[in-house]
Amino acid sequence: MSTLKDRLTADMRAALKARDELTTSTLRMALAAVGTAEVAGKAKRELSDDEVLAVLTKEAKKRREAATAFAEAGRTEQAAKETAEGEVLDRYLPRQLSDAELTELVAGALVAGGFTGKAQMGPAMKAAQAAVAGQAEGGRVAAEVRRQLGL
Repeated sequence: MSTLKDRLTADMRAALKARDELTTSTLRMALAAVGTAEVAGKAKRELSDDEVLAVLTKEAKKRREAATAFAEAGRTEQAAKETAEGEVLDRYLPRQLSDAELTELVAGALVAGGFTGKAQMGPAMKAAQAAVAGQAEGGRVAAEVRRQLGL
């Protein structure tokens, strides 16, 4: 079992004992998503820490998007719940890059690869994503790559 999954399970049990309903339900949901990812495909397998991290990142993104949708629909109570769940998941994710750090990393990746035009957007994105290494959402990275390539 991966150490991140072990940590999620231990934290969920601690939250259950402390009667922290928000953390308990959020971590149960995250562990269910990890379990679903483990049985996806032809055979059940244990996920690595990086794969568990990818599942948690996807779940956190779902929470942010849901919070935004609820807020726009005027359902502030639901939006607050989704935001709180996202904050619980953020404890397990790597720190997100600031805009300045993201700009610097993307610029370095573009210069190193010699990317200059619209036709090179795909390879430029691949290089930028590798440089960022999961510390920023793909949408932010793509917007910065487009901006620096002048698209």
